Amino acid sequence: MPTTTERLAALFARYSYREGDFTLSSGAKSTFYLDAKQVTYHPDGVALVGEAVLEAARAFKVSGVGGLTMGADAIVLSTVWASQQAGAPLTGFIVRKEAKGHGTQQFIEGVHPKGQVVAIVDDVITSGGSALKAAERVQAAGATVAVIVGLVDRLQGGGAAIEAAGIAFRSACTIEDVRAAFRRS
Repeated sequence: MPTTTERLAALFARYSYREGDFTLSSGAKSTFYLDAKQVTYHPDGVALVGEAVLEAARAFKVSGVGGLTMGADAIVLSTVWASQQAGAPLTGFIVRKEAKGHGTQQFIEGVHPKGQVVAIVDDVITSGGSALKAAERVQAAGATVAVIVGLVDRLQGGGAAIEAAGIAFRSACTIEDVRAAFRRS
């Protein structure tokens, strides 16, 4: 039976991975693109994404999971649901890029992580910048970030940058896993 990594990589290869000339959100050029939302919002991907994040974060004994909106939204919900199904429920939250302009003017929405040990999630890790921005906001709000979990590590230094910031890093799969699945399909 295929592992969670193999199953997830196959979904990314089928629905998300494209080769060509692309400009990334950082402005960098790339010969491939991964539209992770094609998996995180796909019916086959929802359960598998939650399972993969739980597997990666389990050893860190986290009680909550969150990340920077919009890349983390579906991942957080999938993980919260999977944690409930596994009998070890986690709370979830989303970190805004800018503080809410009305009401409580918060950066964090959902179950506030203050005092919790949490995992930060992101769909694709390139430089690690988005995940580190979320971690910084969550730490400022009084939580401890034990691990950052990326669904796909592009293997372009993001994991090393996260670990250099003093936070553990795990990925559900790498771009090499996705490419191998793409070649097999």
